Amino acid sequence: MLVELRVENLGIISDLRLVVGAGLTAITGETGAGKTLLVEALELLLGGRADTGLIRNGADEARVEARFISGHNEVVVARVVPLNGRSRAYIDGRMATATELAELGTSLADLHGQHDQQSLLHGSEQRMLLDSYAGPAAENAKRELLDARRMVSAIDAELASLGGDDRTRAREIDLLLFQIAEIDEAHIEGLDEEERMTEEIDRLSDSESHQEALDDAYMQLDAAIDAVGKSVAVLTGRIPFSEISERIRAAQSELGEVIHDVRLEREAMVADPNRLASLGARRQMLRELRRKYGDALADVVRYGSEARARLAALESHTQRVEELSDRRVVMLETAQKAAQRLHKVRVKAAKPLAAAVTEQLQQLALLGAVFSIAIDACDLTDEGIDTVTFELAPNTGEPGRPLARAASGGELSRTMLAIRVVLSQAPPTLVFDEVDAGIGGEVGIAVGRALKSLSTVHQVLVVTHLAQVAAAADAQVHVTKTELDGRTVSRAELLLDDARVSELSRMLGGIEASTSARAHAVELLTANVSPRR
Repeated sequence: MLVELRVENLGIISDLRLVVGAGLTAITGETGAGKTLLVEALELLLGGRADTGLIRNGADEARVEARFISGHNEVVVARVVPLNGRSRAYIDGRMATATELAELGTSLADLHGQHDQQSLLHGSEQRMLLDSYAGPAAENAKRELLDARRMVSAIDAELASLGGDDRTRAREIDLLLFQIAEIDEAHIEGLDEEERMTEEIDRLSDSESHQEALDDAYMQLDAAIDAVGKSVAVLTGRIPFSEISERIRAAQSELGEVIHDVRLEREAMVADPNRLASLGARRQMLRELRRKYGDALADVVRYGSEARARLAALESHTQRVEELSDRRVVMLETAQKAAQRLHKVRVKAAKPLAAAVTEQLQQLALLGAVFSIAIDACDLTDEGIDTVTFELAPNTGEPGRPLARAASGGELSRTMLAIRVVLSQAPPTLVFDEVDAGIGGEVGIAVGRALKSLSTVHQVLVVTHLAQVAAAADAQVHVTKTELDGRTVSRAELLLDDARVSELSRMLGGIEASTSARAHAVELLTANVSPRR
């Protein structure tokens, strides 16, 4: 719910801070005091169109911030409208787009009173509310419909992956056969074959100089082992040097093994131009495979496996296509049946819902108004085969028309209120403006009661001119305009006790100090639940 609103440089508002509680809050004040500006501030926060005409004269930008409590989390949103350039939006201090703000706003609050900012005017929202009223029957049908539609999409994706027409598929099969053959014919001898081959090529490409080096090393080592042998002979039998003598013997033995290995390397080092050429050609072939199929031989081998799997799928294409096509037909039939069942559920629920809303409208001074729900056919979608339209005939004998075109601002707000009271399906915070247009007296009391009832499950803010509506509120905020430094500014004040009685007296059309007006105000307050604060 909304807990705090801060508005700067919006219209006649210079700097206004409003703290709001749960339940029903009435916002009252003289015409032109700035009440509707608070609603427009909330519209901006919920992603509404940024109008530079709202910026206070002399200011560079208007800024609106609000703090909401959503579950156990706190959400802070802000909107800045500059004189020049695009508006800026922020969510918890992070930059955001107006679209992101609007998406978040649908879960936080709903505004009623302006034709272009009401979620209930959207067909998708109206369909959702009808389904909600219909209950589990609609929910189960929608779930089955969506599951079937998702399965059809998955089948379509697999069919597309199998290849399109026969000619395209034949070309892909030929390409895969060539690629698989090319990889198989290479007979890759381990994933490190190229590294081992490179070592051998390096060895063979410089075999003469390698052999010369080995010859020289052999002669040096042969001379060294003779010298080591003489050292052993000199020290043999000398007890004080027995340990050193043994170490020299061990070195002599190790040196002998090294000389043996050098001799074998020297004998094996033979120039082999044919072998060198063969290795070079194979290394080039492996490099060509890597160029085509991957950065390393492991990638080449993996590509070959994937190509074989893809080839098997294509070669079994006809059988798989038949299986998928049969499954697709079944899923389409399932989706269609679920959509038909959902249609019947909607038709069954539409009449009692329309009747309940119509009954509420009569209590809200829309005498003779009839609320109806039109269900028309459309192509199958995830939502079924229906378009749902809420319609209103404001006066007896008139045909029903879509809400957005049938009702004035006040009629529309009261219709929204009636729908909300019947359904109680809405975001946590509801804001009503012009809900009491054209009514008064006992009807105003009925509107106040309806708002009060709605505030038991939602936080409700209502901009009102009716004392009967304001008296039903748990809290009342008085908006006034005063002059400060030669400029008109708007202020908001929470009214308590006597101050609230005085404001209700003014709203009743009497003088604040009038005994009869104050008595009537006290009577209205007493008739409602005591204020929460």
